[in-house]
Amino acid sequence: FLGGGSPVVQAAFRDVEVMAARDTRHVEVMAAQLEAGGTMHEAHLFSLCLAAPFLACTLGLMAHNWYPSKVFVGDTFTYFAGMTLGVAGILGHFSETLVIFFLPQIANFLYSSPQLFKFVHCPRHRLPTLDTATGLLHPSMATETRYNMNLVNLFLRILGPQTERRLCVALLTLQAACCAAGFALRHMLTGVWK
Repeated sequence: FLGGGSPVVQAAFRDVEVMAARDTRHVEVMAAQLEAGGTMHEAHLFSLCLAAPFLACTLGLMAHNWYPSKVFVGDTFTYFAGMTLGVAGILGHFSETLVIFFLPQIANFLYSSPQLFKFVHCPRHRLPTLDTATGLLHPSMATETRYNMNLVNLFLRILGPQTERRLCVALLTLQAACCAAGFALRHMLTGVWK
């Protein structure tokens, strides 16, 4: 009944072979994931190598250019920052997280689009206006009835007139909150998404 040719032993052997094949596939999948994890680790390390000098440069600029501002970096630094963060995000395989980091910039572009694409009047400068008597910034006007459409002016419309320091801290807080949300979302989705 339980000899080598019995149906019970044959079924047991088949079950062991199926389990061994399943375990072999499982081990192969785990090895591939481990190898990919090594590649991911190298990609993240490369991104860190790009982002660390950029962060040091940016913090140095911020330390020497905190209120009152003396230098406006303009397009050169803006392009350099966007390129550095974009390359670090793409080559580090966390481009979705980078999109969350850039939410304020994306919102600013979408909100500014009617002016940028000339659907509504767009003056040369869209910066807030300074009331020299009070030292407060007020949202600037594109026309007599329409405010300039950018995130800085929108913040001033929502929060009311602000000093340059308070406005800067409010905008940096928004950016920091988006970055924290990006890290939190990335942590929650690890293993689920990518």
